[in-house]
Amino acid sequence: MLEENIDGLAQIISTASSHALIQRESKALLHWTQDGWGVLYIFIALAVGFAIGRSKALRLPLFQNRGEALLSRAMLTHFTSPDYHLMNHVTLRMKDGTTQIDHILVSRFGVFVIENKEYKGWIFASANQANWTQVLFRWKFRFQNPIHQNFRHVRAVQDLLDFLPPEATKSVVVFTGEAEFMTEVPQGVFSISGFIDHLRKQTVEVMSVNRVQFCVGRLETARLAITGKTDVEHVQSLERRHGKKA
Repeated sequence: MLEENIDGLAQIISTASSHALIQRESKALLHWTQDGWGVLYIFIALAVGFAIGRSKALRLPLFQNRGEALLSRAMLTHFTSPDYHLMNHVTLRMKDGTTQIDHILVSRFGVFVIENKEYKGWIFASANQANWTQVLFRWKFRFQNPIHQNFRHVRAVQDLLDFLPPEATKSVVVFTGEAEFMTEVPQGVFSISGFIDHLRKQTVEVMSVNRVQFCVGRLETARLAITGKTDVEHVQSLERRHGKKA
């Protein structure tokens, strides 16, 4: 029974974090059956310490997680300059604080504001629900509806690119893990391959290459530096507003 509990905990913590150290130690834990309680205590301490570190936004220099890196690589492989320009980990100021965007793809066919989610297990979702549910083994986890989460990101980009029609800025949610939707997938939510196919179908030009460059320049000028200080400021902004990730 103890071994089964340790196995389950290792799977859960491994899934919950994409950090390389946690991933490596959780795999090792699956093979450690002797002195189970001691191993369990050590691993919990490691996981809790890492969670506290992330809660304070003390990011490693490699600011992208595995899912974000996979999606970035896919977009850069298939969609290149001058028609497309990809920006990652973009933090923008708003009147009531900051907002942090995983990816912005500026193109002749629109500005795609992308929220990246890396999950495993089953996903139960509805476009109108405030929260979605992840089911992993015997555990259930609720998380903010990423479509709603992306509203603020889209608004921040639209405010900066106010010379474009609002419909030129498009909200996209991409799941990059091994999650399986057990309900109908809401509109605007894709896997990596599904999003790549969706982008290929966007053939109606909404701006020239020169305007693409102007949009990129406006965003680059407005974005905050990718630093630990910026992330700390963003976390503090979240806490002031409502304690939830933007």
